[in-house]
Amino acid sequence: MTYCVAMMVDEGLLFASDSRTNAGVDHVSTFSKMTVIEQPGERVIVLLNAGNLATTQTVVNTLRKKMHADEVSIASASSMFDVARLVGEAVRAVINYHNGQSQGSAKVDFGCTFLVGGQIAGEAPRLFLVYPEGNFIEANTDTCFFQIGESKYGKPIIDRVIGPQTHMDEAIKCALVSFDSTMRSNLSVGLPLDIALVARDALRIGFRHRVDVDDEYFASLRNGWGVGLRKVFNELPAPGWLKI
Repeated sequence: MTYCVAMMVDEGLLFASDSRTNAGVDHVSTFSKMTVIEQPGERVIVLLNAGNLATTQTVVNTLRKKMHADEVSIASASSMFDVARLVGEAVRAVINYHNGQSQGSAKVDFGCTFLVGGQIAGEAPRLFLVYPEGNFIEANTDTCFFQIGESKYGKPIIDRVIGPQTHMDEAIKCALVSFDSTMRSNLSVGLPLDIALVARDALRIGFRHRVDVDDEYFASLRNGWGVGLRKVFNELPAPGWLKI
């Protein structure tokens, strides 16, 4: 399992993903879930993926291969909507192929989901969630973030904090707290974390960072969040209707 989150705020786009692909008792493996396609000054596209690793790798490789062919690709599409459509088509084709090849064998879930965001010159930053069926939805001012993978544990903090006016530094802090909440409740999500920022109209990656076990800021954030939660909880009044 994995956990990825992307946020669209007025200042730009934030992408964050873990890198755990397996978490057995005696075997933990990692693989980056973030793919960046960048043509500085013309376009910047970030893909985050969750689901079957073989499927997601094939989708990304298919998209990269088409960039070098004489056909429309995510490197030449005229809008982020068309980029999301191309990703959806690749997802659907790869899943259908794997399902066809596995007929008669043990049931395998080849499903995957993608977060697709970025900006192409001439339009505003955009963010999409692409489903295994190949269809997709777009973020807006009412829903300015998407999650894929093991999302339920990290959603409450984002629901309470993130809005279009949220500053990017606050968005990063919120994303990291969201990951901390998820990792504390599910061993299938773990360090290192990949973070990328795309400032509005910059048309390039403005910042990339990998959070690993030695990251001092993340360690202090985890500790501060835990202490703060316990402090607030202890200050809450007991139910007045409870009679013991």
